[in-house]
Amino acid sequence: MKKLLLLSAIALVAIGVRAQQGDKSQRPSPPAKVSETTSKGVTISIDYSQPAVKGREVGKDIAPYGKVWRTGANEATVFEVNKDVKVEGKSLPAGKYGLYSIPGKDEWVIIFNKTWKQWGTNYTEADDALRVNVKPHKAPSFTERMTFAVDKSGKVSLMWGNEEVDFKVQ
Repeated sequence: MKKLLLLSAIALVAIGVRAQQGDKSQRPSPPAKVSETTSKGVTISIDYSQPAVKGREVGKDIAPYGKVWRTGANEATVFEVNKDVKVEGKSLPAGKYGLYSIPGKDEWVIIFNKTWKQWGTNYTEADDALRVNVKPHKAPSFTERMTFAVDKSGKVSLMWGNEEVDFKVQ
């Protein structure tokens, strides 16, 4: 009887842990990953969740202008490079970073945070490795789910709603 109770308790704990972790594929903001090796041999990978616009306005209703945003949903978006690089001309060592941003109508601040393995809303500015400022522009077409693209030149593009934000990794 004690063994049965112990096994039942272990099973309940395991079920509870699984429920807390959740099935990433069943979340409202599904997981996505993009990876590209540039013409200079730098592998850029971005592991993120894709929030949807759902009739809201980027910068107002979601990802409000002037406030730190997790640049995705769920866990922190993970930005990884396999070599030391320059982002918009500023040095970033090889490694993994939490990717955050401060959206703005005329300028976005892209933030590479040293703490990458955490829930997306647990941001600490003291852990920033690098911040770069970039100009947003109108996307060529509307994108319902936030999407990253990386091309061979090292241009990283974040597309969401009618916004596109690009930054260069070399």
